[in-house]
Amino acid sequence: QLQASGGGLVQAGGSLRLSCAASGRSFSSYAMGWFRQAPGKEREFVAGINWTGGSTYYVESVKGRFTISREYAKNSVYLQMNSLKPEDTAVYYCAAGHGLGPDFYDYWGQGTLVTVSS
Repeated sequence: QLQASGGGLVQAGGSLRLSCAASGRSFSSYAMGWFRQAPGKEREFVAGINWTGGSTYYVESVKGRFTISREYAKNSVYLQMNSLKPEDTAVYYCAAGHGLGPDFYDYWGQGTLVTVSS
């Protein structure tokens, strides 16, 4: 089970840190990722980190602003979001899978809402 938290309301230019805690099994050998879905839009792959933590992927629109990291001891993954923009407003979901790319995720958590005001 994956549980995302840390969402909220923030002004443009602000920061938030999302957390995703896994329970019930270890995801240390899985790639972990963050997706988001804005109202009326399709789900979008935002960032991913491979099972070793040595490779990461970011969608172009968040490069330089978002950082994904993982903490094996806590079976958790994080998304540090800086310089937030109104277009980052979405429900953010964490996921675990067998590959870094957006098509490889098998386990999904409930989302956390991020709202960025202008």
